[in-house]
Amino acid sequence: MFGVKRLLVIACFSATSVYALDGSPGLGQALDSAEITGIDISIDATGRNLPVGSGTALQGASVYEAKCLACHGAGAVGGENLADPLVGGIGTLTTDKPLKTVVSYWPYATTLFDYVRRAMPLNAPMSLADDEVYAVSAYLLFLGGVIEESHELNAETLPQVKMPNRDGFQSVWADR
Repeated sequence: MFGVKRLLVIACFSATSVYALDGSPGLGQALDSAEITGIDISIDATGRNLPVGSGTALQGASVYEAKCLACHGAGAVGGENLADPLVGGIGTLTTDKPLKTVVSYWPYATTLFDYVRRAMPLNAPMSLADDEVYAVSAYLLFLGGVIEESHELNAETLPQVKMPNRDGFQSVWADR
């Protein structure tokens, strides 16, 4: 068998033959801005690209029970043979046993929405409707004591949520 380094060298030498006359890699085709917009689901800290929709913790409780409970447990506190806790741990980051959860560690609520939207539930990522993502995000933020149960999250209100660890990170902005 070839070692990794040998395969890499072979791949580099053989790849030179696929370059087009203009110097481009000669693979695939360029996407226009409309195609890129259609697949760019990234949500940044300011809430750019948040979709239309809304949800409250009251609505999110049933979404959580149906689609999140099996992995994250009752009350989103994790447990033995379950995924890590999502709530709790506020004030523990500077202790000997920090509990890094969504509510204790993450600086922006928009990150929660982005992650849930693209990666959850684990067995069916990107299967939740936007209203369900807003609702389950609200439910988790409510369980963590960040928002009130009746607080409605949407594209306008979600970026305004102040997470407990908002000031725990130094912000570094970069244009993508």
